[in-house]
Amino acid sequence: MLLKVSCNAAVAAYAGDQIKAKCRVVGQSPSRPNLPRRHAVAFSSPVAKAPLVQAVVSEGRASRVESGPGGLADRLRLGSLTEDGLSYKEKFIVRCYEVGINKTATVETIANLLQEVGCNHAQSVGYSTDGFATTTTMRKLHLIWVTARMHIEIYKYPAWSDVIEIETWCQGEGRIGTRRDWILKNYATGQMIGRATSKWVMMNQDTRRFQKVSDDVRAEHLAYAPRELRLAFPEDNNRSLKKISKLEDPAQHSKLGLVPRRADLDMNQHVNNVAYIGWILESMPQEIMDTHELQAITLDYRRECQHDDVVDSLTSLESIEESEAVSKLQGINGSATATADNQECLNFQHLLRLSGDGLEINRGRTEWRKKAAR
Repeated sequence: MLLKVSCNAAVAAYAGDQIKAKCRVVGQSPSRPNLPRRHAVAFSSPVAKAPLVQAVVSEGRASRVESGPGGLADRLRLGSLTEDGLSYKEKFIVRCYEVGINKTATVETIANLLQEVGCNHAQSVGYSTDGFATTTTMRKLHLIWVTARMHIEIYKYPAWSDVIEIETWCQGEGRIGTRRDWILKNYATGQMIGRATSKWVMMNQDTRRFQKVSDDVRAEHLAYAPRELRLAFPEDNNRSLKKISKLEDPAQHSKLGLVPRRADLDMNQHVNNVAYIGWILESMPQEIMDTHELQAITLDYRRECQHDDVVDSLTSLESIEESEAVSKLQGINGSATATADNQECLNFQHLLRLSGDGLEINRGRTEWRKKAAR
């Protein structure tokens, strides 16, 4: 029997991980003419720290995968806990289907990667793999985390084939919530190209009502959190803290009758958080999309969206009063690519609502910088 194990050596070398798949045949020596009908090939890699391995077991022509801690996906993934175990880092290659017309990653790609690294972090510390990243006590009480706010700033968009490294960690946030932060870097240069933060609240999965974080859950959750407060946006009065006022009718731009696609539903049967970003961008004026690029987005999630909902997307240029208030905040939060001429930056307010009764689904705010001359 011939078992092929594929490893992208070029990528591994570039990323510095030097992944080398090691194979060990359990059973008789392969040089003997009569091989047994059953044998296993075990893999190990320096990427993951789990003590056990995952094996591919063959019986005649049939094969199966025997799972366990330290599975094959964990060992091939370019990510792991940091040395202190209180944050998680993972490297990603920007693929051709993740870039837009500028040959750089889209904001949806960035948001999806943030979600991916967050889920991988949760799994790496033993949280549930059912899509909710729940602790043992949370599962017993039917409690889940739901997103309340997301703020993303992108200082330089990675291009096709770039390798980016994302670090993430969790911390407590009040009595009913938690927060997750991210830092994005270009792996080749070490340059910080983006930051993000999010707030999550605890909800009862059956009643759909918010619930306070109990001491038991907090103890489980904070066991893997930094011992001292660590923020992706430590600056005072940074943009991630800005309150988003409700966009009132009539909006300057709109896209009505948006319907969730099947592909927009996540493993929990709700519209994925990233889909809201796409809906907001649907009502952006094309002339802005042609001349500017998104540098920051804030989303306040106010209502769950179901697969059969119909959504309206509304957008208006932010008022002068709102923009002046934001301009008093600290630069671009330390961005190396802050625009010298603030007049080249435009701010917009957004609202996603149900088409039928007008109930709010999401409030949003975006900041756009002038595209660099080619």
